[in-house]
Amino acid sequence: MSEAASAQVTLANSTALLPSLGPLLHEWLPRQRWFAGKGRPITAFSLVSATEILPVEKSGIGAAGPGLLHLLVRVHQPTMPAQPPIDCYQLLLGVRSTLPTRLAPALIGHVTDGPLAGLTVYDGLHDPRLAALLLERLRTPGRLGALRFGRGAAPVPAGLAPRVLDTEQSNSSLVYGNAYILKIFRRVFPGTNPDLELPLALSREGCGRVPAPVAWFESTEPEHLTLGVLQPFLRGAQDGWQLALRALAAGHDFGPEARALGQATAEVHTALATALPTPALRRGETDEQAAGMVRRLEAAAHAVPELVPYVPGLRAAFDAVTALGHQGRSWAAQRVHGDLHLGQTLRGADGFWSLIDFEGEPARPLPERRSPQPPVRDIAGMLRSFDYAARSHRPWNADWAARCRSAYCDGYAEAAGLDPRAEPELLRAHETDKAVYEVLYEARHRPDWLPVPMAAIHRLAAATD
Repeated sequence: MSEAASAQVTLANSTALLPSLGPLLHEWLPRQRWFAGKGRPITAFSLVSATEILPVEKSGIGAAGPGLLHLLVRVHQPTMPAQPPIDCYQLLLGVRSTLPTRLAPALIGHVTDGPLAGLTVYDGLHDPRLAALLLERLRTPGRLGALRFGRGAAPVPAGLAPRVLDTEQSNSSLVYGNAYILKIFRRVFPGTNPDLELPLALSREGCGRVPAPVAWFESTEPEHLTLGVLQPFLRGAQDGWQLALRALAAGHDFGPEARALGQATAEVHTALATALPTPALRRGETDEQAAGMVRRLEAAAHAVPELVPYVPGLRAAFDAVTALGHQGRSWAAQRVHGDLHLGQTLRGADGFWSLIDFEGEPARPLPERRSPQPPVRDIAGMLRSFDYAARSHRPWNADWAARCRSAYCDGYAEAAGLDPRAEPELLRAHETDKAVYEVLYEARHRPDWLPVPMAAIHRLAAATD
């Protein structure tokens, strides 16, 4: 066995590895934007797997060149309503003897004991050499330890310069040569991530509204986890959220863009309904979905006291859907985006809209995100996004939001042949569910934004009285 291979076995399988990193991760993890357990103490770590993608090279004088260590780590925290006691996170740790100044912002810490004693660990995605290595692994499908790298039919060019996107929230992304974007899932769940599954299904249907995956990597031991997806980078495309804000600031109408976006959404829904099963939501399924909305409402009210006075009015929206189900009403269900808003859309220079980020709401369990839903769930998310944009502008422009909402539904109805406003109870229930999610999210991550969803809560609670 070679010296490098021996080091790989010693490091990756060492029982002392995680205990030696624990104190550093305990301080570093809660500061990361993608860490979901904020506000709860970390009580322990447990190692799921460790793979040396690039073994640490030590010279005779003790200096170490960059190594790349892939870890899947379970983080144990006290149980709270609607929060799991254990989450699994993907970490790509760079390892060096000393950290160059340019990589200082990526520092995690200096290890004092264990197999990495005397070395420095950092977020390896910020190291161009290590980020380039990830692309090379994706270019050549195969296995490495617990990791499996897969690729589509199209070859991926070599030598593309990497850069980290600073706008990511629940995940991390690398752009290679302005040609491809690699999304790294930070909080991972057993099963296939919808952000790989759905774009693959859409590409098979020939839907051009979603960039098709060209490569991906997964964990195979001890369970299947989707870890990252490489897709074409839509260079020059503009984010829908920023476009809307600029239109507001300039006093321009956004109706034509909203209408075109509604058409794009309908095209994606139609392709997903063709590619994947479309069960009907009957009484039992409707009861289950409404009960889930009620549970999320109660959990959010427990965490955000400002929500408590509105609970009866908000719950009435869910009860209305339950009542219709008991009267024999059913709705079509299918796979949907799951977290659709303006920030999940891109418009090209030719005005063509694309939808991205099919992961769904990261706070929800993966089986729920992969379950068929009424298409109106995506529509409700976009309607809330128009309201968010208008509320973020001063003064609040209610007419602008109303015109966008109407134009979006018009465009959707034109392309789909079905107007989502024809089912007001279902639309209101899903918009209420989305607003409740927003309240909990803003209270935890952006308290200054809490008045935005609370304004919707006030309107939706009054609408159901």
